[in-house]
Amino acid sequence: MTFDELKTHYELPFFELLKRARAVHEKHWPEDEVQLCTLLSIKTGGCSEDCSYCAQSARYDSGVEAERLMPKCDILERARAARENGSTRFCMGAAWKGVRAGSKRFEEVLGIVREVSALGMEVCTTLGELGAEEAAQLKEAGVTAYNHNIDTSPEHYGNIVTTHTFQDRLDTIRHVQDAGMSVCSGGILGLGETADDRLRMLEVLSNFNPPPESVPINKLMPMPGTPLAGSAPVDTFDVARTIACARIAIPGAKVRLSAGRTELSEEAQALCFFAGANSIFYGDKLLTAKNPRAEQDLRLLEKLGMRPQAPDRDRAAPEAEPERPLAPQTA
Repeated sequence: MTFDELKTHYELPFFELLKRARAVHEKHWPEDEVQLCTLLSIKTGGCSEDCSYCAQSARYDSGVEAERLMPKCDILERARAARENGSTRFCMGAAWKGVRAGSKRFEEVLGIVREVSALGMEVCTTLGELGAEEAAQLKEAGVTAYNHNIDTSPEHYGNIVTTHTFQDRLDTIRHVQDAGMSVCSGGILGLGETADDRLRMLEVLSNFNPPPESVPINKLMPMPGTPLAGSAPVDTFDVARTIACARIAIPGAKVRLSAGRTELSEEAQALCFFAGANSIFYGDKLLTAKNPRAEQDLRLLEKLGMRPQAPDRDRAAPEAEPERPLAPQTA
C-alpha cells in the first residue's frame, strides 16, 4: 500500500476508518479469536546499542542491571507455565546487538529453542541482527517466527538509533524470510514521530514480500534514564487509527497490541480489538515494562465474547509474490 493511500484512510472520520478496517478484519479473520503470546527476556540489559527508548541499553542509567543468559531450566519452566496459562506462542528476547554462528551464546540459544519447540508451542525469538547462516540455524532449531521491529519511518529512524541503520533492520528481515521463518515486525508509537512517520512505517511493512506474519503496535512506555523518559503519552485515538490502518494495509497479518497496554483502559483495548488487533502479549511482564496480568486479559476477552486462538505450529510462513521485488522496500 502506498503512503498516499494510507494517509487517505488515516484522515477519514474516525468511525468511517473503523468501519473500513472492521470489514477487512472480518473478511480475513472471521473468528472472534485473539492470539495469546508470552514474551520472556532471557538476557536482560547490557546492550551496546543506543535505542533511545530502551532501558536495556548499557549507555543509559535506567536502573536495569546487565544479566547473563537465563539458565535453560528456568526458561523451560516459564515456557511450560505460559503454555498452561493459555499462551500459544512463546517469544524469547535477548538484549544483544546480534548473534553469530558458532559462538557459545548462540549455541546455547539454539539448544533452548529446540527444547521449547518440543513443548508444542510456536517459538519466536528476538536476538538482534542476524546473518543468513544464523537465520537458517534458528529455523532448523524450531523457530517459527522472528521479531525485528522497524520501530518508525526510515526518515525518523536516525533520530532514535545511531548504532545501526534502518537498512540493517531490513537486511535482518530479509535473512529471516529467506530462511523460511515468519517475520514479526512493527513499530513503536510515541518516539517523537509525526503521523506521517507512522504511515511511512506501515507503508514499508505493507511492501515486505512476503508480508509480515504479525505486526506489533507498541505504545511507548517512557523508561527512566533513557532519552525519551519525558515523552508525552500517545493519544488512544491515534493508537486505534494506527491499528486500523495496519489492518487495512496488511490484512493477513496478526496485529498485536503490545507494549503500553497498562496505559489503556479495558474500553480502549476493546476499541483497538474492534479496529483490527487480534493478538496480545499476555502475562505479567513485557521485557522491562509491565503488562496486564493474565487473569485480567482472560476476563476482558470473556466480556467481549472473544476466545484465545489455538496454536498453529504447522502454519507455513507467508509466501512471496513472484511479481514483486523480494527485498523489503523503504520507498
